[in-house]
Amino acid sequence: MSESNGAMIEMIKVSKIYQPDIRALSDVSVSIAQGEMFFLIGMSGAGKTTFLKLLCNMETPTNGLIEIAGRDIQKLRGKTLARMRQKIGVAYQDFKLLTDRTVAENIAISMEVSYKKPQHIKKRVRDLLDRLALADKHDAITGELSRGEQQRVALARAVANSPTLILVDEPTGNLDATTTRRVMDLLTKCNHSGATVIIATHDDSIYRDTQHRIMELRSGKLHLIREGLPQ
Repeated sequence: MSESNGAMIEMIKVSKIYQPDIRALSDVSVSIAQGEMFFLIGMSGAGKTTFLKLLCNMETPTNGLIEIAGRDIQKLRGKTLARMRQKIGVAYQDFKLLTDRTVAENIAISMEVSYKKPQHIKKRVRDLLDRLALADKHDAITGELSRGEQQRVALARAVANSPTLILVDEPTGNLDATTTRRVMDLLTKCNHSGATVIIATHDDSIYRDTQHRIMELRSGKLHLIREGLPQ
């Protein structure tokens, strides 16, 4: 996914209403640059998860336009949609892991779908587990891990295939300060390698001292909290 004007994401007047009358997002417009790290904050239930689901096409907007790398994602179908999804890594708040498979198998999945070589997959899995202090969990059954461990496996799976867009929902909710730092170091490394990274969080420790843009969802509307410094 590449985009000539430097925007990875364009949302224009996007609203999302769940039946019967729950307005999750209301007239949201935002442009997120290619290679930007962007923090989306807000209380629980503010619409952060809906925002991310719209970006990876898991939900469709009630109104408005969403473009990823210059393409209207509502119009993508079949192989084109599948190709776009391969370039988006998502770490869901509820993890969505295969709980009866090993940690290594969960992380390898996105790379196998892209036909990466087995040696590359093996090395990448071990590297990610090392970075996230999970090296001893390589062959563990995922469903037997703690929530904090599952959260890190979900993140490793999201970034394993070096996607150009990474969407992360509350990545540090179950983690202590040291592990939180490891998670943020990994996301920062992905960002420095060129990925656009969007982090939905209410953990102010992970964005308080950064220089990135922060926007807050309140009552379905997006408010600028801090402008990011130029990349």
